[in-house]
Formats: sequence, C-alpha cells, structure tokens
Amino acid sequence: MRITIRDGGPDDVPVILGMLDSSVAWLAAQGRPGQWGTSPLSENPKTVESVARYVDEGWAFIAEADGVPAAALTLTDSPGAYLAHLSPPGEPERYIHWLASDRRFKGHGVGSALLAHAAEETRRAGVALLRVDCYAGDDRKLVAYYEANGFTSTEAYTVGEHAWPGQVLARRVRPPRRTLRMTGDGDGLRAPAVD
Repeated sequence: MRITIRDGGPDDVPVILGMLDSSVAWLAAQGRPGQWGTSPLSENPKTVESVARYVDEGWAFIAEADGVPAAALTLTDSPGAYLAHLSPPGEPERYIHWLASDRRFKGHGVGSALLAHAAEETRRAGVALLRVDCYAGDDRKLVAYYEANGFTSTEAYTVGEHAWPGQVLARRVRPPRRTLRMTGDGDGLRAPAVD
C-alpha cells in the first residue's frame, strides 16, 4: 500500500468529519465511548465548526492510501480555547488538532505518517515544539500511541462537567540549520548574512 500525504483545504472538511465518524463508530463498537461518545461527530455543529475553523486558521493534511483518503489532521499555531487555563509553552509552537483515520486503514501506519509529516512541517517552519492533546481515559492507549510516535506527556487536564481526562504531549523537532555566509567584494568581508 502506497501512502502519500497532500495538503487539505475547505473541500476536505467532509472527508475529515467522515474519518472522525469512522473513529467514533470503532470506539463505540469496542465499548469505549468516553472519548467522543457514540453519535457521529459530523452531526455535532460545534465539531463541524471546529474542524472548519482549524482548516481555515492553519493547515490540513490528508494521508491517502493508494489514492484513497485514509487519515487526516489539522495543524495550527496554538491549542484550542478549552486549554486556555494551561501554562503556555513560552515559545512558538505548532499544535495538532483532529487527528483521525478511516478505521479501514488501521494498522497501515497512516496516522504515524501524518504525525511524522506534521513534525517535518513544524521543523521546516523553524519551530522547535510540536504539541497535541488527547483523551487520557479508559486504558490510556491514545496517550501510548502518541508516545510511541515520539511525543512525551507534559501536562494532564480535565474538561467539562464530567471531568473528561486529557493529556497534553509534546515533541521536540530540530529546526533547519541556518548557514552563515560572508559577503564581500573581494577587498574585505562584511557582516555575515543568514540564509
């Protein structure tokens, strides 16, 4: 199976919502409704607005398996408003939102490919910190998944009246190296220029 990653856009919002619905159905079938419940997220106006907003404010990426959309994520410069009470990182960051996959492609590495792509996009932007938050309840499998993909747990939190348990995770990426070159006219060197 060939996995490619492409930029997404507003036309991909239904694709992302379909992947989220696939994930909800899969979690519910396993008896794990704690993360997103049992109803399709595409029927929740707040979720639809959130996905559209993150696509509009940041970047969306779609992983395709043999040309079929298989996973998606959105990436912005900050976490969602529901995390405003947490300590800011004190440096520029990229933040992953709405990572989801079509469960037909489970086990093919499409989610991991997207996470690696998000890390590379963050690195290329000259940003050293990539963060994500996720559901930390039940068996903590989702936290373990992000840790297996190079993230480190940094801060636990709860949201809402039911104290939905969450975990913020971070991954350091190495920004591209800057090279110095000396400029001059042959008679002498001037101050270095940064490329």
